Amino acid sequence: MVGFIWGQLRGRAGRSVALLVGVLVATTGFVVLTGATTTSRLAVTGTVERNTRAAYDILVRPKGTRTPLEAERGLVRPNYLSGSYGGITTAQYDRVRAVEGVDVAAPIAMLGYSTTSIEVPLDVTAAVDPALDRQLIRIDREFLAERGLSHAPAQPTYVYVTTHPLLYPVIGDEYYPDAVRYTDGRTYDTNDCGLLPREVLPGGRTAPLCDLRIEQSNGLQDVSERQLWKVETFRMLPGGRFERPATEGVTNLDAPAIPASRVTVTVRLTVPFLLAAVDPGAEQKLVGLDAAVVTGRPLTATDTTVVTRERGLSSRTLPVLATSRPFLDGAIRASYTRLPLDRTIAGVPPRELAGRLRGVPATPAGGTQRDALSAYRAQLAAGLGPRTCCHGQLQVVVQPGQAGYDRLPDGALRVRPAPADPAVYGDSQDLVTLPRPWLSEDTGYRPLTQLRLGRGDRDARQWQAVGLFDPEKLTGFSDLGKVPLETYEPPRADGADDRSRAALGGRPLEPSGNPAGYLSAPPLLLTSLSSVPGLLSAGSSPQRTAPISAIRVRVADVDGWSERSAERVRLIAEKIATTTGLDVDITLGSSPAPQTVELPAGAFGRPDLRLTENWSALGVASVITRAVDRKSAVLFALVLVVCALFLGNAVTAAVRDRRSELAVLACLGWPARRIGALVLGEVATLGLVAGLLAVGLAVPLGRALDIDVDWRRALVAVPVALLLALVAGLAPALRAARAHPAAALRPPVAGTFRARRSRSIAGMAVVNLARVPGRTLLGAAALAIGVAALTVVGAVGYAFRGAVVGSLLGDTVSLSVRGADTLAAAATVLLGAAAVADVLYLDVRDRATELATLRATGWTDGALARLIGYQALLLGGLGATAGGGLGLAGAAWLVGDVPAALVTVAALVALAGVLLTCLAALVPAGLLRRLPTARLLAEE
Repeated sequence: MVGFIWGQLRGRAGRSVALLVGVLVATTGFVVLTGATTTSRLAVTGTVERNTRAAYDILVRPKGTRTPLEAERGLVRPNYLSGSYGGITTAQYDRVRAVEGVDVAAPIAMLGYSTTSIEVPLDVTAAVDPALDRQLIRIDREFLAERGLSHAPAQPTYVYVTTHPLLYPVIGDEYYPDAVRYTDGRTYDTNDCGLLPREVLPGGRTAPLCDLRIEQSNGLQDVSERQLWKVETFRMLPGGRFERPATEGVTNLDAPAIPASRVTVTVRLTVPFLLAAVDPGAEQKLVGLDAAVVTGRPLTATDTTVVTRERGLSSRTLPVLATSRPFLDGAIRASYTRLPLDRTIAGVPPRELAGRLRGVPATPAGGTQRDALSAYRAQLAAGLGPRTCCHGQLQVVVQPGQAGYDRLPDGALRVRPAPADPAVYGDSQDLVTLPRPWLSEDTGYRPLTQLRLGRGDRDARQWQAVGLFDPEKLTGFSDLGKVPLETYEPPRADGADDRSRAALGGRPLEPSGNPAGYLSAPPLLLTSLSSVPGLLSAGSSPQRTAPISAIRVRVADVDGWSERSAERVRLIAEKIATTTGLDVDITLGSSPAPQTVELPAGAFGRPDLRLTENWSALGVASVITRAVDRKSAVLFALVLVVCALFLGNAVTAAVRDRRSELAVLACLGWPARRIGALVLGEVATLGLVAGLLAVGLAVPLGRALDIDVDWRRALVAVPVALLLALVAGLAPALRAARAHPAAALRPPVAGTFRARRSRSIAGMAVVNLARVPGRTLLGAAALAIGVAALTVVGAVGYAFRGAVVGSLLGDTVSLSVRGADTLAAAATVLLGAAAVADVLYLDVRDRATELATLRATGWTDGALARLIGYQALLLGGLGATAGGGLGLAGAAWLVGDVPAALVTVAALVALAGVLLTCLAALVPAGLLRRLPTARLLAEE
């Protein structure tokens, strides 16, 4: 059998060489080109908003940071960074900055919420009765938030007004000693009531005025601010003047008390501010941070944590820029009542005093309401300084996670409540304490954790403002408000139905001051990234090694959205993704995406609300992965498909040409399987030889094209070529196995369905093609595949400047053309043209007798050549038109439109396919001159 196969191949050397070259070209091209299929693939979602641009074009975040909603819908919540803490190292940040084409790379490290106190002054002068010797003004407080929908009563604050003299402590160098000297020059024990005034009683005896706070807790963080009681003391002087103790913790030895014209009590509202670290220089380039500073000085890269040590205590002070707009919706409502006293409260122990005050009859004496925003502004007016404005504790920093959602049937999202854990606010072991925000007892929607900064009873941490910045003065803030991806976006949500709008009074919902609440404030405290190591050095947080939460990247030479800008940004994004391994999203072209959210009722009276939040739809991309370029893989596979059609047609023609020979073998007793194996053996031999040759050609050809092809990849050519040959030869082998002796009497071509006279050469060409419909369709299909592939590639490369960004089944896609793609498409067209030429060649050979008869009856060689030319034109036109239409439809499907440039490309490629087919027809036309007319007529 082997010798028989070799004899058959050698006897038809020309045909064998042609088939061998076809398999060799297809296999070598496939193996080499597939070396370029591994690429950075950009999987994209969302819609493009051409008229809106955020401050940055690319967002880089730690691997796995995307929420399920981002992955599924491409939607990003406002102030999305508030739930992301660290994950990017400074080394990765340096690699991002080093990527060519990056104009600005601005890192931000979210650290968490620090609490500070806003002082809310309450003037109770009108409630004081000047005729009374002693009196107590009770201030009943109610905390309000969320447009007043959340409200909770608080323990009262008391103001004790007496006409009797008061003694005040004079604090010296000792740190809270057990005995302190007072203004009368004597030393008193402070273990009973602490460093508080003492009232001079009749007979010269003195007694301390105890503060109820002493009995409430071992540490203020064990309670919320609404649970705190307080007693403040004033002495009423003749003439309507008053005297009160100086500020708590007074160190001025000469002025332990201060005169006052009004009885003003300061109550405090504990407010959490989100702290983040930035690179001041990069932030200035990105949003113009320096120009937004309204008081004090800008932040610099040299601002680092300041460590001081005194009396065995360690103090770390973090320099920050604090906000001038806190985005807070909170207030305190106070009502006053007067309690006449028939005896002093001095000397009454705190526990007894609490019960005694509750039973005293009260007379209403007015009230007021103060909001947190106006109180904060008044605090700002006092100026910056450690004893005036803008400082807070860093003993406890809490980090809220992401909110969870349940999807409702109407497409809205319902926020999933999260269990509250007040313990994250610290305990009595902390050196510096503030009470928990009152809303920490409310229903939470974000899980809270504590930033592990390290803890010790001799270590104090705090932040101090060096300047104030106004977020609305940041560059382009008014425009950035259209795209909620901006880092400093004001957090607001409007009512989505009449009931919710009515409950909110027609105003938007704003953050309540609860870190676990739903609406999250942007970073309102900014410190330098260089200060983070000093802050985290004593703790065990994983942010010590990877402090950066995100990097916002602006690409050079990009100004607004365009196809060119989108492609440039995409390329930079791919470089960042492959260089760092981080999650990269393209924000260029992002657009607002209003999202309906249902917020469950809170624990302090707020009802269920249906809100509209201004979320963001990512503009061009959501996932960049290292994967096989599916577009290129399909193009390379088409090379094999067209080659298989070419081979199948050629082997089928060879079987048809040997019909007499195969019939004789059948008469001699050859079984069907042996005849089929003969044909498959011939084809497999050609495939095996082509595969071995391709192994030797693939590596040097890959080097010449700058494509990485190693020997292991090159060895794939052998099974690919063998499989290609077997697939192409399977159908002809089955046909040969069914050979019958009567096949020798059948004509090589089928007759037409209806005999009719052809009046022109073109008509005869149509009849000739119709007589072999299978062969005609196979050749046309091979050319159509190549033309369609080249149309898509040409459309992307020419009409869309090398990239397509459009809509595919509702998703945005990005398709870019590489040199290997163009080469594969061109190779497919060439193989298709070769298939057409082979069809014409076989037609000339099968109709040799007919053509000889035509020549004998007077047809010239020119007329016969025109006949072949018409057949080539018709066959090429059929394949090129079908391929151009398919390519045009595919490209239009990708971009969602049919621009004129796309039609032009499709027409040009189809025309090139026809011309190439006509050129390929010159080879079979040249055979006409070598037809042995006399011999053919004699044989007939």
